[in-house]
This record gives sequence, C-alpha cells and structure tokens, in this order.
Amino acid sequence: MSEMKMYYEKDAPGDALVGKTVAMLGFGSQGHAHSLNLRDSGVKVIVAELPNTNNYKLAVEYGFKPIGADEATRQADLIVMTLPDEAQPAVYNKFIAPNLKAGQTLGATHGFNIHFKTIVPPKDVNVIMIAPKGPGHLLRSEFEKGGGVPCLLAIHQDATGTARQIGLAWARGIGGARAGVIETTFKDECETDLFGEQAVLCGGLSALIKAGFETLVEAGYPAEMAYFECVHEVKLIVDLIYQGGLDYMRYSISNTAEYGDLTRGPRLITPAVKAEMKKILGEIQSGAFAKEWRAEYEGGMKNFNRLYEADNHHPMEVIGRKLRKLMPWLKAKEPPKGA
Repeated sequence: MSEMKMYYEKDAPGDALVGKTVAMLGFGSQGHAHSLNLRDSGVKVIVAELPNTNNYKLAVEYGFKPIGADEATRQADLIVMTLPDEAQPAVYNKFIAPNLKAGQTLGATHGFNIHFKTIVPPKDVNVIMIAPKGPGHLLRSEFEKGGGVPCLLAIHQDATGTARQIGLAWARGIGGARAGVIETTFKDECETDLFGEQAVLCGGLSALIKAGFETLVEAGYPAEMAYFECVHEVKLIVDLIYQGGLDYMRYSISNTAEYGDLTRGPRLITPAVKAEMKKILGEIQSGAFAKEWRAEYEGGMKNFNRLYEADNHHPMEVIGRKLRKLMPWLKAKEPPKGA
C-alpha cells in the first residue's frame, strides 16, 4: 500500500479564494464552523438558511445576513452544501441546479450524495470535497486555538483545471491545512465514513455502552455506578487512545485492567462480530444502506423516530441526565428542543 500524500499550509496557498465568494448552504454543525473559519481567514462568505429557524437566527447572531439557496448559488464562486445528506437532493434540484453556471465549484463536506448519484452535477462545474475528520464544533474550537482538524480532499470533477487549488485554499481557510490534508476519493471517504459511524464510532460504541450498563443493572448494581463505569469513564479511556494509541492507554491503566483488556476484549469482539462488520460494509459498498436511508427519509422517518425515542428514554440516558446536572464542571449539554 502506497503512502498517502499529506498537504500542509506550505502546500495549500489561499490564492484560489482571493476575491472570490463562498456560499455556505446551511449553518449547522459543519456550516457554522466553515463559515466562521473562512471569514476569519479573510474569505468572503455568504450564508443560505431557512428563515425563522434556529440556524438562521444563529447565523444572524454571528453577523451574517442569510439569503435563499438560489440567490446564494447565483452570487458565489464556491457553493458548499453542509445540509443533512437526506435533504440535499431536493435543495439541489430546486434551488442550486437551475442557477449553476459553467466554471463554478460545487463543494461537499461528505461524499454521500455525489457517490451514490442522488446529486448529479453538470460536467462544466468543479465538484470537490473537504471533509474535516471531526464535528463542526471541534473544527471551530481548534481553529480558534490556532490549530486545526485534519481534512480529506477529493476531486470528483475538475472542469476548470483549478479544482485542487480551490480545495486546498478551502482547507487552509478552515484550518485543516494546519493539521494535514489527505487527498482521497468521494467513494473512499463516503464508504469509510459510513462504516466508521455504524460499526465503531456511533453504532458500535452506543450498543456496547448500553449492553454494559444493562448487564450491571440487571445484576443488581446501582444505575449510578453502572453509568459511571460504562459511560462516564469512556471519555477518559478514549482521550488516552487519542493521545497515544492503544499502547499509551494500556501504559496508563493498571496491570489488572490491562490484563482484562487483552484477555476479555477478544471474547466480546469475536469473529462473528467482525463478520457482521463485513456485512455492514458490504451494505454500504453496494448502495443498499443508501437506498434504505433514502426510503426511510421519504417515508416519514417512522422507524428512525421510534428507535430514537426508545433510546432517548433508556434508563441509562435518564440517570445520565440526572447525574450530569450534579457535575456543573462538565458543562452538560442537551440537544435543542425540536432539533
């Protein structure tokens, strides 16, 4: 396997966006971070949002004057879609496509719709992606500290011959080139991102945490103890892994914990679990997951909402909300109502 090339600030001049206008479609997690970081880097940014929404009001608080996606498309050189994956095709077809002109650049922060062809741009526009490997709030906070979040760069179409330069300037403007930019493809970013979310970072971790909590509570231990052991301490372990990998985490814990890790972990994550992971990856690669998700969205999200509500009222979540209120230093957060 060849080593992937990393771009840094010295490789990523901001020239391609000098005197240009970037339209940010959406002011949510990624949208607000890209907008603010680019503006702080001297790039002209306009924001498109729906009136009377929380994100519209937030954009106004930050000094933007949000407009419609159609007008933003007409005014911009680089149009960045940061809307939810499921909402992008309808917005693209109704507001963006009729107003795209040859030579403009369409930007994405995730490869889902381009890769699975739910959005098919014309051949005379650039299509690029800058995908930060972290949530928008981290992208913003790291930028404000003088750092950055690593980013992936992908070029789907290079109609003008300058798509790569535009992408690198975008990555530089949000702070990504401080940490490193890896060039990849829409396919590889999309498939690995979906797999990571489903099998490890969100789906896998959420299910593991819940199963551990339930096992202790069902064995008669107090829910508070189960929460601290199976939820609260996850951050402490993940921070050690983040800083120095599994080896540093194991160096930092007791020998007892390390022996339990090395001997019991493989009993949980068995070959059968890995086989299920391969099945999940296959569903992503074939497009089966994308079709399932589109059908769920277009059908009114009934299964999505049912599963969400069940987890939201899980005893682990109930006791967690109670305990976090007793720890003000955590600055505990809850999703906005109606989000």
